[in-house]
Amino acid sequence: MDKVTRLVQEKGVVIFSKSSCCLCYAVSILFQELGVSPTVYEIDQDSDGREMEKALLRLGCNAPVPAVFIGGKLVGSTNEVMSRHLSGSLIPLLKPYQQTSS
Repeated sequence: MDKVTRLVQEKGVVIFSKSSCCLCYAVSILFQELGVSPTVYEIDQDSDGREMEKALLRLGCNAPVPAVFIGGKLVGSTNEVMSRHLSGSLIPLLKPYQQTSS
């Protein structure tokens, strides 16, 4: 749990993912299209991956991946991210992390 908490606090937008997860990829691409470069942690590539997966479930993720955190707070998985996007409440959360093009 400590590792997950530390990783979430270090970066603004974090996606815990698995390299074979197409929904994780879709969420990551959505964020990039919205001008945000999320930090993606592939838990299946980490030696602590199983423990991280358990920690994510204990933190309230209804599915271990994708687990999306914005500003240190759990947003949820694909369903929650897409629901927020469709309702218009995702972009205000991401605004502080959007890259401005000059």
